[in-house]
Order: sequence, then C-alpha cells, then structure tokens
Amino acid sequence: MSHSIAPATISSPKDLIAYKVDNAEPVEFTSSKGYEERRIHSEIYKRHPHIHAVVHSHSEAVVPYAISVAPLRACYHMAGFLGADGAAVFDIAKHRDPAQGADMLVRNEQTGAALAKTFDNSNRVTLMRGHGFTVVADSIEVAVMWAIYTQKNAAIQTTAATLQSTYGGTGSDMPLSYLSSEESSVAREMTKRTVERPWQLWVREVESCGLYVNTA
Repeated sequence: MSHSIAPATISSPKDLIAYKVDNAEPVEFTSSKGYEERRIHSEIYKRHPHIHAVVHSHSEAVVPYAISVAPLRACYHMAGFLGADGAAVFDIAKHRDPAQGADMLVRNEQTGAALAKTFDNSNRVTLMRGHGFTVVADSIEVAVMWAIYTQKNAAIQTTAATLQSTYGGTGSDMPLSYLSSEESSVAREMTKRTVERPWQLWVREVESCGLYVNTA
C-alpha cells in the first residue's frame, strides 16, 4: 500500500509500504506514516487467502445504500458481481470496542476481522455504514473494475428508483427489474473475462492526465 498520502499523488515505488498480513505491520522499518485502515486489507487477506486484491472506496453515490433500507442490487450486466440479493452491509458499531473512538474507521484487528467475515460465501462487495464500501477480487484489474461499476450501478439504481417513484408510484406491485441470480452469475464471469478492454482505457486515461506523475 502507499503511505498516508492522497492516492493520486503516488508516483513511484518509494511511495509504497509492504505490510505483513498477520499483523499489518511494515515488513521493513519506515519513517513514513501508513494508512490507519490498512487492517481492512490485512484481515481480508488473512481470512481469505484466495483473494489477491482489495479496493476500499468512499464513493458518495454508494454511501446512501449503506445507510438506508434499500439494498444495492445488480441493475445491469456490468454489475452482476453485486448479486440478485444485493451487497452485504457492515455496521462497525456492532463490532468496535467501546473504548475505541467512534470515527467509523476500521483501524484494529477486531473490526478488520469482522469486516473480513462479510466476504464469506463468495461475497464480493460489502457496503460500510456511514463510510463507503470494500470490493475484493482475484486480481487488481478485476477489483478496480468492480469498484468502478459498483459506483455506476448505485447511480443507475438511484436514478431508476427516482423515476419509478415519480412515474410509477411506490407500490410493491411495481418493483424495479433487477438481474436474476442466474443473470448475475453469468454476467459476473463475463466482466472477469473482458476486464482487459476497459483496463487498457483506464491506463491510457491515467497516462494522458496531468494529475498523475510517474517518477519511477
């Protein structure tokens, strides 16, 4: 992981810190300050050795689904990984030590382990109440793709729900038409199979944007 700087300002391997999975401590001594929430990552890797990439986001489009009764469900083919039943929701208040400050951060083994448990049973996305969401995958490319499309799916679902309320009423006899379990499963595998196409575009966008600087 990078040391505690804005992600967009990372410019070389010197900005990165390698951590031990078992305790989230640096492999080698460093004077650089690390992210407090690195235990999100270490505890997931500890509990799920098959997971090779974790993305944590504070997307404002997704947070509403972490604090409301509306589940974030797969609305279109690019978000089949969300599943027909919707993303899991993690409430840190149920797991933190009373002595820990209620800042909503996952910054110790106890809360990190509780979050990691939500990825049992092949769950890929967990929303975090009052915070954001976390995505897991077996590669960096897929994890990034699923994080991006989690946000896009949230925007689509919010728009669809608004339209439904405006033009169709709020009755339970007119639900939104989400992907089925079979559709979600097949669509999930499709995104994994085709990830290189959008990934190449995102790499090109980063390379052409003046915000990002590579000094390696």
